[in-house]
Amino acid sequence: SPLQYGIVLDAGSSHTAMFVYKWPADKENDTGVVSEHSMCDVEGPGISSYSSNPPAAGTSLVPCLNQALRDVPKEKHAGTPLYLGATAGMRLLNQEESLPASIASLMGCTTLKSYPFNFRGSKILSGEEEGVFGWGTANYLLENFIKRGWLGEWIQPQKKTLGAMDFGGASTQITFETRDTIEDPRNEVMLKLYGQVYKVYTHSFLCYGRDQVLKRLLSKLLQAESYQATVAHPCWPTGYHKSLSLSSIYDSPCTEKERPNLALNTTVTVVGTGNGSLCALHVSKLFDFTTCSFSHCSFDGVFQPEVSGNFIAFSAFFYTVDFIRTVMARPVHLPSDLDDAAKTICATSWSELLQKAPKLEKRLSDYCAASTFVYLLTTKGYKFNDHSFPNIAFQKKVGETSIGWALGYMLNLTNMIPAEKPSSHKSMLYNYWVLLILLFVVTTLTSLVTAVCLLRRS
Repeated sequence: SPLQYGIVLDAGSSHTAMFVYKWPADKENDTGVVSEHSMCDVEGPGISSYSSNPPAAGTSLVPCLNQALRDVPKEKHAGTPLYLGATAGMRLLNQEESLPASIASLMGCTTLKSYPFNFRGSKILSGEEEGVFGWGTANYLLENFIKRGWLGEWIQPQKKTLGAMDFGGASTQITFETRDTIEDPRNEVMLKLYGQVYKVYTHSFLCYGRDQVLKRLLSKLLQAESYQATVAHPCWPTGYHKSLSLSSIYDSPCTEKERPNLALNTTVTVVGTGNGSLCALHVSKLFDFTTCSFSHCSFDGVFQPEVSGNFIAFSAFFYTVDFIRTVMARPVHLPSDLDDAAKTICATSWSELLQKAPKLEKRLSDYCAASTFVYLLTTKGYKFNDHSFPNIAFQKKVGETSIGWALGYMLNLTNMIPAEKPSSHKSMLYNYWVLLILLFVVTTLTSLVTAVCLLRRS
């Protein structure tokens, strides 16, 4: 059947990715059929880093948009919806007083309007939307809402939904269905999908994405050592050092409250000491586990019910655990595995790490801190234990489709997940099938009986 297409630009804090989706044109509402057609990584940083030169944000999208012109058949261009969603990087920028007036320019609107697609606007997603759309994407792809039966009919599988954990550059999200009372109304989302109601808990922690965590950690270390010319970094490998300007650490709303009274062009030499226990001590200071005005909290005073069921952890959760499994060749089944692996990475020298993974040089020095953070976030933060931690699957895709908020966002905006149950015209089809099968059985039996009678006669 002819295909329809949709395009979503996922403008994250550290980079932008474009996803082209496809689905059979004649089954718009009886969905369960949307898949990823292609994707493209936009060169350069996230759009929020172009705040001093907004038009350049739009220009950076051009190579990927040109790829979309090739990926989507020409006669489908005008009918293909195009969306841009920006996440935590733009949410942070939005907090700044000096926000550029030309936010539309930053969101690439001029560029996007110049393409022959059906551009339906740019939006900064809230943390809750990002969490819920990621949860929707994962459960949709795993056919937890609805699936095709072998007779072509739509079945609502009596499967439980899966929790979703996303770890981006500037924020991290946790979203899962729960039967518990959600004590903070800001964390509760009621969704009606395919005639079924889901009560979902979600929270997004701004400044707890990978890049911002690393900046906040550096800030804490400099503070602890009174901004001396040389500062030891227990989470960096031995043999690794770098000169940093204070402006590169304090250029974010996540660290500006800790900004020292020093010239921002001051440089500091940071030297790796590779000490896992000390690293964990400093990383744990990024969380506040003491304040809670609810019956139970994750951290920073945020309510969270007990985690239940299976989870899927994607984005930087996947990349961090994948590094442990592939480069360090270690399993991750229990929290203790993650803890041991983090300490091992921290104790590995820079030259040894380079030998193991030369292609990952750009981010190699940060895997000790990232692994330690993921361990503390999942166990001390979200309270996963030996019993619940094995229920987390760390993966990037389901089949050929990436997990993230982009697909859920498009399904929502194109109303492809109806609030009502799918139409029952499939049951007609089902009745025909039953009749055909009965006919087939009767015919086969008649033929067999006839054959046996003929054999007996002969």
